[in-house]
Amino acid sequence: MTAHSDRFLAKVADKTLTVGVVGLGYVGLPLALAFIKGGLTVVGLDIDPRKPEAILAGETYLKHIPASDIQTALATKRLSATTDLSQAHRCDALIICVPTPLTAAREPDLSFIENTVRALGPHLRPGQLLALESTTWPGTTDEIVKPLVQSFGHKAPEDVMLAFSPEREDPGNARFHTRTIPKIVGADDEASRKSAEALYACAVERVVAVSSTRAAELTKLLENIFRAVNIALVNELKLLCEKLHIDVWEVIDAAATKPFGFMPFYPGPGLGGHCIPIDPFYLTWKAREVEFQTRFIELAGEINTGMPAHVVRRVQDALNDPPLSDNGQPIFTPRALRGARVLLLGVAYKADVDDVRESPALAIRELLEEKGAQVRYHDPFVHKMPRTRKHGDLEFASVPLTDDELAQSDVVLIVTAHKDIDYAHVVQKARLVVDTRNACKSVKQDKHKVVRA
Repeated sequence: MTAHSDRFLAKVADKTLTVGVVGLGYVGLPLALAFIKGGLTVVGLDIDPRKPEAILAGETYLKHIPASDIQTALATKRLSATTDLSQAHRCDALIICVPTPLTAAREPDLSFIENTVRALGPHLRPGQLLALESTTWPGTTDEIVKPLVQSFGHKAPEDVMLAFSPEREDPGNARFHTRTIPKIVGADDEASRKSAEALYACAVERVVAVSSTRAAELTKLLENIFRAVNIALVNELKLLCEKLHIDVWEVIDAAATKPFGFMPFYPGPGLGGHCIPIDPFYLTWKAREVEFQTRFIELAGEINTGMPAHVVRRVQDALNDPPLSDNGQPIFTPRALRGARVLLLGVAYKADVDDVRESPALAIRELLEEKGAQVRYHDPFVHKMPRTRKHGDLEFASVPLTDDELAQSDVVLIVTAHKDIDYAHVVQKARLVVDTRNACKSVKQDKHKVVRA
């Protein structure tokens, strides 16, 4: 242990430590509030002025974070928020929670991390702990963050301690939240590791230490690659089941009754969110550096990224060859996808959240419009589609889910199965429903109108 870490641990123990959370989005804001509840002082830092302004006004910009949580934190006088990164100098710990997207070539884009460390660099001081939470390839802390810190005249870890603690946020999850999700912490020296463990123990119930930043970085990738590969498996199985005329959801539910050796994953229109569609590519990129081909992971990515195109083909086929009614007649006159009115039902990347990052709805809409369809959407959580880095030209607004809207649509395409939508009513009023989420499984009447995709 060092004199710096001893002083750091003493501040943690007597709750006089100040934490700077850099990036106040889906990861940073909940973490900041968790540290406040743990008795520490927090300075929220973000280059987007709207976020600090909202926080200081006691307002929320994340659906799953109540405004009352922010107001309670403000009342303690231990929460502040600013765009002034020079305030990092008064923080004992700095936690970086910024995006790590992919480039157009589907390679890691660490520009947010690099630019953040460069912006913080002039305000670093000896004795601080700098922790990275952004998902990235193993080696980023040691190979990217450490040299940048040292370029400002600080030795690491002698002056500035370094750690990696991957975020594990799951917006909309009613069972787990920031404080109850175990926190992985990795560092490359004992002093940094013990300091990071003590810091995060103020915010979460359980801290799990690993031997290095690389091990912590790879832990997060493994968690999400595990999900991506299993989702790809059931997506591929769904494609086969369509040809074999077998209900893949029935098969999965039946297999899930086995009390051991099986974990159910469900197919869908493609992957969404800030982790699962992106993280596997961070590892495959790093693997190429050591001349290793991650064939299994790459195949899973190929299957999952192809699902939006499969959904569009199913919509096109359903319009060209309509389902039959109970008397054996097509339920409507066949028509082309070009010129058809398509209503997307749900555009968030998963149910009951307002997050559209990497949502398959973005790719589906783009593909439908390329084929000449007229696309509208309804989502009770996403009132206006925000611009994204990849789909900057796709800004449009949700339409009310009225009977007229359903009746006037040539096809209603269920992309996200929000729980508060009455799917039986949707099926009753719609001409045709293409269901990618098995949302209509309990619908009894007019089942002939529903095509699974």
